[in-house]
Order: sequence, then C-alpha cells, then structure tokens
Amino acid sequence: MTNVSSGVRDTATATAHAKAILVGEHSVVHGAPAIATPLDALTITATASLAADGTTTLTTDDYTGSLDEAPDGLAPTVAAVRLAMDHVHAAPLDVDVRNEVPLSAGLGSSAATAAAIVRAIARCADVDLDDATLQSLVHQAEQVAHGRPSGLDARTVVAAGPIWFQSGASRPLPVGAPVTIVVADSGSRGSTREMVAHVAELRRTDPAHLDAAIATLTQVVHDFADGLATGDVTALGAAMSTAHAELRGLGVSTPHLDTLVEAAMAAGSAGAKLTGGGGGGCVLALAPTVHDAPAIAAAMRAAGARATWTATVETT
Repeated sequence: MTNVSSGVRDTATATAHAKAILVGEHSVVHGAPAIATPLDALTITATASLAADGTTTLTTDDYTGSLDEAPDGLAPTVAAVRLAMDHVHAAPLDVDVRNEVPLSAGLGSSAATAAAIVRAIARCADVDLDDATLQSLVHQAEQVAHGRPSGLDARTVVAAGPIWFQSGASRPLPVGAPVTIVVADSGSRGSTREMVAHVAELRRTDPAHLDAAIATLTQVVHDFADGLATGDVTALGAAMSTAHAELRGLGVSTPHLDTLVEAAMAAGSAGAKLTGGGGGGCVLALAPTVHDAPAIAAAMRAAGARATWTATVETT
C-alpha cells in the first residue's frame, strides 16, 4: 500500500547501501537459494528538488543535463527516475545522485541507485512507500540494467541485515556471532547480463554440468546459513571456498579474481570467493577475526586489488 500526503517538499534526500552476495550467485537465477548482506559502508545518496524551470534534470558524477538527453549508460538511472515520478505523480524535478559504490563490480550499484532515487522522489512528493512498492520499483529499474534479474539486489539494498532469497521471496537470517568480511575491488569490470547469459547457455550445451553446479551451490547456501546461525567461521569459510570453485568451473571467474582469492587465503582468510555476476568485480574474503582483516586487505591490495573495505555482519 502507498500512502499519499497532501504536502510537497522543495527538496528531499535519501540513501541506499551496497550489497554483497555471500553465496548463491548464478544458481539463484535458476530457482536455487542465495544469501546476501547489505554493505552499509558503501552508499548512494539521491536528492530530489522541485525543478525551477519545469524540466526534469539529472546530475550524476559523469553527467548533468536534461533527463531526456541522458546517455544510454544511464538508462537504469533514468528508468528509476521515471518510474518513481510516474508512481507518485511528481512535478518536474532536479535529481542529483552521488555514488560511493563501484560500478559493475557486483555490489548492487544499479539497485542501490534506484532505491535512493525512488526514496528521494517519494519523500519530495511527501508519499510514503511501503517495502513491497519500493522493491517493485527498484526491481523494474533493475530490469533495464540486467535484463532478467532475480530480484535479490532489489531486496538486499533495502535490507537491515543478511537475507535468504529464493524465487522472489526473502527472509532475514539469524547471525550467531559477528562475521568480518574484506571486500576487494579487482578494478576490472564485468557484465552481470553477459555472465548470466553465459551460465544460462550451459542449460543448452552442458545441462548435466549446470545441474551439478546448482546442486552443489544449493548445499553451500544451506551450509552457510547453518554456519552464520552458529558463528562457525570454519564452516563459513569452507562454504565460500567451495562456492568459488564452482563459479570458476562455470566460467564466471577470471585469472585476476582467482589471484585475489589466492592472496587472501595465503594471508589467513578462512575462505574467499568472487561476488556478484563475475567476469570482474569484487572478491569477498572471510577474516577469522576482525583483527585479521587488515593483513588480508593488505595482501589483496598487494595482489592488485584497486580498493578494499571491511564489513561486519552483526549478530541478530
């Protein structure tokens, strides 16, 4: 349900956070479960203001101008603006987006951008969006970015903690002890759309391989959920490493991502894997304790990571 108020604000600001798929990439597209968590350290901020000249404009790190003339690369952002404005019947707006999330890195930048924009425009129109409506609008914008997204990103970028996601439904997961994860940006960029299409093609060319991989990744997700609930770092690390091996077998890893995984493991990580669509993007490395994270991050930067961040999945 969407509640509409009679007031209109001159300006409103909203944020959304990045996300990381902990386990279940690609198999989730084929109906299997996945586990993802928000990354509060990386955010996107959107500000919506009533347009002075009656023309909707968009300002991003790379573009300032009319929404109608925005470049094709901003199509998902433009879609989010249009969807939100149509939904709340907004007057022309100036929409400003500030992004701390690396693009095309598997961290949900397009979904977080859409969520921040939708929230800001709704607030500017003084409209309260329920969670289902927010997620629906973000998911529709995501379809422009990724073709047929699972819906996982749209759920996770507005979640308060780790979630179990399967076939469009999600639920929060219990966390028995804080879990520290180092996120490393490889600096190379992959296309989720292309990687999803590559894995889908295996359904035609090598269905037995794909079915076996999905079965293994499904078990990994169950094992990870159990480890998360009990705070078993060894079990969590083993699940992550198994997941990476399966994803590498599906052809969505790269030599650079594999190098970052190996560097993390050599520095004492309990388990490491790519996150997101693959073909580039980021690696997650599980630190046995929070005190081990700096050494793991340093090792990954020495192995070629462009940047690293440390995230903590808190107890629930």
